Amino acid sequence: MRSISVLSSVALASLVALGPAAPAAFAGDDDGGTQPDVTSFGFSVTPSTVAAGGTVTLSSTGCEVPTVNVDAPVFDKAQLNEGHSVTRQVYPDAKPGAQYAVTFECNGETGTTTLTIATGRPSPAPVDRGVRAGVGGSVGGTDPALLAAGGVLIAGALGAGYVRLRKRRTDAA
Repeated sequence: MRSISVLSSVALASLVALGPAAPAAFAGDDDGGTQPDVTSFGFSVTPSTVAAGGTVTLSSTGCEVPTVNVDAPVFDKAQLNEGHSVTRQVYPDAKPGAQYAVTFECNGETGTTTLTIATGRPSPAPVDRGVRAGVGGSVGGTDPALLAAGGVLIAGALGAGYVRLRKRRTDAA
């Protein structure tokens, strides 16, 4: 969590320092980045950063043909039919910190976006320490009406059991 706040602070400080020149500085940046290509159809990979072995949702909108083909080196090929989303599991051996190109192809036109594999160790599995039962309503105000209703239910169940047991004994004799 601390690294995220530090990175956010650094990003904010750099944007403030660049001021109005920020859009111009980033406009000529042609390293691919995480921004998707501009195409006549829309596409996305959600989330854009995922742990190895995690799942991503692939989506596309505005394609005039019924299928969009999706390909990336970190998950199995996918085919989106008529704008429906599909999920894919990222290969567990994907390299942490690496960025992979995800290519969407619609009617011969291709668009690419970046999928980043998260770094760091996976969080440990929770330790099972048993049940915390609490006090079960035994502390605090007790409603006499509820106590009476509970007593009536218990007495009714005991009475029904007694009658059934007596009936079984008389039927057997």
